Formats: sequence, C-alpha cells, structure tokens
Amino acid sequence: MQRNDVMHVLNDPLATDLMQSSIPARVAYTSLDGTPRVVPLGFHWNGAQFVICTIPESPKVRALGAHPEVALTVDTDTFPPQALLVRGTASLETVDGVPPEYLESSRKSVGDAGMAAFEAQVRALYVQMVRISIEPHWAKLLDFETRLPTPLEKLINSNTKRKGAAAQGALRTVVRTR
Repeated sequence: MQRNDVMHVLNDPLATDLMQSSIPARVAYTSLDGTPRVVPLGFHWNGAQFVICTIPESPKVRALGAHPEVALTVDTDTFPPQALLVRGTASLETVDGVPPEYLESSRKSVGDAGMAAFEAQVRALYVQMVRISIEPHWAKLLDFETRLPTPLEKLINSNTKRKGAAAQGALRTVVRTR
C-alpha cells in the first residue's frame, strides 16, 4: 500500500473519530518466544505515527526490539461495528521522564478534570519511559455499511452476479441489522 493511500485512510473522518476516542488500540505483536500477543494500549496519533509509551522493563519493549512488525485496531462495541485496522513497524526510543504523548493519550481516558492529579502521579513514578512509534504501512476502515471486509465484499459481488441486485441489497441489509 502506498503511503498516500495509507494517509488517505487515516485522514478519513471515521478514522479521526476512532483515533480521538477513549478506545484503546489493541496492539498485536510477536513475543520473544514466537507466540502472538495482543494488548490494549492507550495511544496518541501525531498525524504520522501512532505513539505508545511504556516502562523500559515491559515485555513488549524487548519483543518489539526483536520483532518490530505490529498490527493494531481501534474499534467500537456498537452495532454495526466500526474498526480502523493498521499494520506497521515499531521503533523504540528510551526517554527521560514522561513523554508528552503519554500524557496526551492518557487525557482521552482520564479527562481534563483528572489530568493534573494523574500527571503529578506519573511524573513522580516514571524516571524513564520508552516511546514506541508505529509507522503505518497499511490501513483499512470498516463500518459494515459502506466499507466491508474484502471477503464479504467478494461474497456480495458473487451473489449479485448470480442472483441480481436484489441479493446484494438484501445481504447488505442483513450485515447492517445483524
């Protein structure tokens, strides 16, 4: 996928809404033992990268140092579901203190009213943090109304050819109301 295509998806209003919500990213990576892991993590989108901050001793830091390819999703629990799917490469940087991206990502769930107390706590706790920057190489949006998973699109198109346009409309209705 070309960088312009990725950025087109990430600049879509639905993607923007998902990235600005308090929903954590579910980040998938390969652990040091070769098995998959998925963890929900707060993140900050800086317009070019997803930034996640954690402690240097975190198992994901060691794993991402060895296997930097990741996938992440930010999705809803409403129906029909909405999801931003991203694949990319993580880079790691150890920084002194608390990175501003950590505070920005936390603000989405802590809220403005609780930020002063939260910031004081984390600044007293963390001497160093690791900034994980994820460079997106692929992105897709699903809303299950106009943007469907590719296999479902293929099924709808196949049924349309066999059964006509009525089948496509009926199947899209089933997908939306399911």
